[in-house]
Amino acid sequence: MDSISFLLSGFETALTWHNLLYCLIGVTIGMLVGVLPGLGPSAGTAVLIPLTYAMEPISAIVMLSGIYYGAMYGGTITSVLINTPGEASSVITCLDGHPMAKQGRAGTALGISAIGSFIGGTFAIVGLVLVGPPLANMALKFGPPEFFALMLLGMTMVIGLIGKSVLKGSIAAVIGLILALVGQEPVTGIPRFSFGQPYLMEGFDFVVIAMGLFGLSEILISAEQTLKAEKPPKVKGLLPSRGEWKPSLKSIGRGTGLGFLIGLIPGTNSVIPPILSYSMEKRIAKDPSRFGKGAIEGVAGPETANNSFCGGALIPLFTLGIPSSPTIAILLGAFIMHGLTPGPTLFKDNPDFVWGVIASMFIGNLLLLIMNLPLAGVWAKITLVPFKLLFPIILMVLIAGTYTINNSLWDVGTMLVFGLIGYVFKKVDIPIAPIVLTFVLGSMMENALMQSLTIFQGDFMALFTRPLSGTLLVLSIVIIFVSVFAGFRNKKELFAGDIDM
Repeated sequence: MDSISFLLSGFETALTWHNLLYCLIGVTIGMLVGVLPGLGPSAGTAVLIPLTYAMEPISAIVMLSGIYYGAMYGGTITSVLINTPGEASSVITCLDGHPMAKQGRAGTALGISAIGSFIGGTFAIVGLVLVGPPLANMALKFGPPEFFALMLLGMTMVIGLIGKSVLKGSIAAVIGLILALVGQEPVTGIPRFSFGQPYLMEGFDFVVIAMGLFGLSEILISAEQTLKAEKPPKVKGLLPSRGEWKPSLKSIGRGTGLGFLIGLIPGTNSVIPPILSYSMEKRIAKDPSRFGKGAIEGVAGPETANNSFCGGALIPLFTLGIPSSPTIAILLGAFIMHGLTPGPTLFKDNPDFVWGVIASMFIGNLLLLIMNLPLAGVWAKITLVPFKLLFPIILMVLIAGTYTINNSLWDVGTMLVFGLIGYVFKKVDIPIAPIVLTFVLGSMMENALMQSLTIFQGDFMALFTRPLSGTLLVLSIVIIFVSVFAGFRNKKELFAGDIDM
């Protein structure tokens, strides 16, 4: 009941005209980011963070959150109409969405996608309302050892779940940790890795790194590709037939639960839920041969899981202060930039902010449903904008936004360097998401470890004597060994296959 009363007060905050406006701006930009190939929620959110500097914290996070889940909606439109995913999580939608469009059922595919996305997103936010406060209250009892062990678990999940290679994921994670060490040591204040440069005394700015790794690298990758948009087909008949409602709703229900649960796991990203949902729908279908030829369940389940994941991924951020995906890590940077500390104290110290943002997500999902159903054809026409005009505009926004962070050309140069690093890493298939996640977790984990060692007088093994921290540390060790073993086994099988050939 307390959560409901807080949520109602949150709606009072979210329904003020300026927060409604920022919510509308956020979901609209998110749709645009999702529709345009070459961007995505991570890049779109990183690029636009500097625009929120002069805004109130709640308005800024409302807008940035709208960009996040709005991009999930937008990526579906181009996947269905022109077989071009606007962002990575919509790739799986092409398999059945575009065949439906070829059959003259583009409207049905987009309609069930919008309905499933609305249901999945809404139920995930309900889960945040119900699970968030109790989990935050439980987390208030955590000490530094528990937080260190929890963040270490999140870091091992990053290495184990992101990227095809454990080695490459580990390389990226270590780079993120090294970047987090630059600046002053938190206890003694001694400079580390500053090399006499005053600009490095405070360490790297998270927003600058994110804008380079995600924003600029995506532009460079997309610019070298021949992106030619085709004219989208007409959209008509937005609702499924009577016989398609039952299987579609079952797929939506399964996608909602699956996406929500995966969102709770640190280290995952929005690509995983649609793939697992599609595999599950195909496995339990009476006629799996329909998939890939225009099966409506192949659109409903993955799109629902995609948006349900967004709400689930916010729970670790709001309650524990741990980012569970790259875009959530960027949102965490926006929280810190506006003087807010995500974690168990957020519900207690900033209830107006928390519940206002949560309430705005209900409103944003409703706005997206309204914007998607009748206006899908209009959004698809945006893809006809020549990319040779679009990319320079985005690049100018990146440079101008980076400069406004601290009015520093050093930040602009840093962003360009990290953009080139991100570009090279993508070319050699090294994931960049672990860099951002471990950079954010690294400084928090170091603080928790130093506090823990102070409590235990320098005895690291004492962390294993506390039930929760000990369990989490053992689990982290198990995950590392399993990931390494799985990597060696895959290499061995691949080597054996090469010999047989």
